[in-house]
Amino acid sequence: MDKSNHVKYFETKIRHRFPLKCRLYIIHAIWACFFLGIIAVVCIFAAISTGAIGYVPPIEQIENPIDKYATQIVSSDGRVIGHYAHGKDNRIYVSYSDLSPDLVKALIAVEDKRFTKHSGIDVKGLFRAIVKRGLLWQRSGGGGSTITQQLAKQLYSPHVETLLERLLQKPIEWVIAVRLERYYTKEEIINLYLNKFDFLYNAVGIQSASHVYFGTTPAGLKIEEAATLVGMCKNPSWYNPVRYGQRTSERRNLVLKQMKEVGYLTAAAYDSLRQLPLTVNFTRLDHRDGPAPYFREYLRLTLTAKKPVRSDYASWQAQKFSDDSLAWAENPLYGWCNKNRKSNGDAYNLYTDGLKIYTTIDSHMQQYAEEVVTEHMKGTLQPTFAREKLGRAKAPFASTESDENIRNIMARAIRQSDRYRALKNAGRSEAEIDKAFDTPVEMQVFSWNGMIDTVMTPTDSIRYCKSFLRTGFMAMDSRTGHVKAYVGGIDYNYFKYDMATTGRRQIGSTMKPFLYSLAMIEGFSPCDKMLHVPQELVSESGDVWAPKNSNPRRVGEEVTIEWGLQQSSNWVTAYLMKHLSPYTLVRMLRSYGLKGFIDPVVAICLGTPDISVSEMVSAYTVFTNKGIRIEPLYVTRIEDSYGNPVATFTPATNEVLTEDATCKMLYMMRGVIDGGTGSRIRYRYGIKAPMGGKTGTTQENADGWFMGFTPSLVAGCWVGGEDPSIHFDRMAEGQGASMALPIYAMFMQKVYADKTLGYQETEKFDMSEEYVDICGSSGSETAPVRRPSGLDEFFN
Repeated sequence: MDKSNHVKYFETKIRHRFPLKCRLYIIHAIWACFFLGIIAVVCIFAAISTGAIGYVPPIEQIENPIDKYATQIVSSDGRVIGHYAHGKDNRIYVSYSDLSPDLVKALIAVEDKRFTKHSGIDVKGLFRAIVKRGLLWQRSGGGGSTITQQLAKQLYSPHVETLLERLLQKPIEWVIAVRLERYYTKEEIINLYLNKFDFLYNAVGIQSASHVYFGTTPAGLKIEEAATLVGMCKNPSWYNPVRYGQRTSERRNLVLKQMKEVGYLTAAAYDSLRQLPLTVNFTRLDHRDGPAPYFREYLRLTLTAKKPVRSDYASWQAQKFSDDSLAWAENPLYGWCNKNRKSNGDAYNLYTDGLKIYTTIDSHMQQYAEEVVTEHMKGTLQPTFAREKLGRAKAPFASTESDENIRNIMARAIRQSDRYRALKNAGRSEAEIDKAFDTPVEMQVFSWNGMIDTVMTPTDSIRYCKSFLRTGFMAMDSRTGHVKAYVGGIDYNYFKYDMATTGRRQIGSTMKPFLYSLAMIEGFSPCDKMLHVPQELVSESGDVWAPKNSNPRRVGEEVTIEWGLQQSSNWVTAYLMKHLSPYTLVRMLRSYGLKGFIDPVVAICLGTPDISVSEMVSAYTVFTNKGIRIEPLYVTRIEDSYGNPVATFTPATNEVLTEDATCKMLYMMRGVIDGGTGSRIRYRYGIKAPMGGKTGTTQENADGWFMGFTPSLVAGCWVGGEDPSIHFDRMAEGQGASMALPIYAMFMQKVYADKTLGYQETEKFDMSEEYVDICGSSGSETAPVRRPSGLDEFFN
């Protein structure tokens, strides 16, 4: 039977089985079902649009679909050195113009080749998917979701477990996709999609993904790299280039093939690219990793600080409350997020507002600072300290420390530990806690050669951690106040206490230039002479204070004031203190920017106050700026996520010394480097640049300091134990010239070697000719010997 006869046969059968009236009923029923179906679909979509079925975001949310972007921290040389994110959402905003064209082409080719022609729903692709995958069950039938629909899913569809739930989500996504197309251009939709997608390993968004997997930016992606990331969009866990290289490479090649078929690649280019091996430059994102971790944490705490309220501070934190209150009132960076408002009236959120914070840190100088800290602490100082303490029962504490004081220090450290707080919160008694701290457990502990898996008691682990010497370092451009390098400790992951700004320690002989500068204002000259003999001063309470002198040179001889600073003589310093008031000195120290409690006693002249490295660095800018102190500047400007500047910052300054007094101080402090306690800079490290500075060592070598400056760069370094009772027993190793000076010297070597930084050894101090050699050989001999006046007159 041919085809025509076959059709006629069935027509005859239908006429006989279904009369005309019945046939009309069937036709009408089919049309009714058709129209009812259309009406039902319209009603369903209308209900979805009005929110009666499912969730469709309001217009305001569609206009701002991604409202959480990580804040970026940018160095002065344009490098992103870190970010602040909400949880693991490290999304960093990138504009469409910053995307590689190959990235956009790859995405369109493999996900939605008719992307530019539809309005959110690709009808042709949708019917193809329904027929091939829904009716014919072909897994290779392709998907019907457009890029816009996928974006709608990313933005607003919660994760579901069953296929039925997923099918019910589809109509809602179609409605959202159409709305997205109404509010955004095609370029903006592509940009939103790539900014939203989670590429694993905290790499949310294409900016983070480009950095994590290839160490580059979206604009810098090669074609094969762009194809790899686009390939991950199908299923990032399955096509993970770190874990599954082979299947990810195959997926990449499929993307490249699609680019060829669409016309984005030539056959020759495709053939060449598909043969390339999959190469990944994987860098895991972690806010603790990367350069300047102490600086980034300091910046975070400063920006998010809240207005100080006395009830939030402990009874013994009166000074901190005072300092924070002053910072809130006078420092625009302190509490910036809470003191300023966005256009909608809300405070800025450091973790979700996608800010760009442009800092003063130079990434190269920061790298050099971290390198020299590691080199000196790991390679020289810590091994020397370990050898000294080897086999000693009191180690790492000094051999002169009493057993009772050591027990008190350890008990305080235990109470301040996270383990103690956790046990206390769990309701454990003191006896149970003591037992837990004396019970060996498996743990990892820090070492300079990497983490060590070991078994020890928590008490022993605390003592072990205390055996590592700590440090703080900061370098600042004295002309601009820009902080160029900031190192708060030896390893942020394990020793989080910041010794650059938060930590405060006695400053020793680095105090002496402040006293000498006061003496210059009061009429002293570097050329004035005195007998180098022990000095006695009487305090307000009537006690006699007679400082010792570690320098045995020229005892009983006439020496100049200049020589006293050069050789860091305590007797010369005490001699000057006799002629000056400690109250006047404290006022002078405040003008230098030194904060915290400073007791106005005569012993202050030898550096008894606890001061931070950052305050000392700022104070020493006075000697290079003709008497003007400049505050450290950490941030120059802040931009919102759209690149609009929302804040700019300039350093505060104040006059401390007259130009005459400054030049005299500069003359004497250069002598410290050229022939005094800082002369290792010259003979050991070979630095010939004009330079001034001062070493500092506190009692029993508890703290080692070095402050150094060139015509345009000031830097300071402190080195010591976590507790003052942890220190070298011998001054040869424990003095500032041995502990802190090498870090400064090696840093300056690297800075001068890098010509791109603009700091040159040939740079000269700006000072008049008359101050180049104030005393000279003849002036030193003929200057009169200044005799101390009566003590009664001094204290009146």
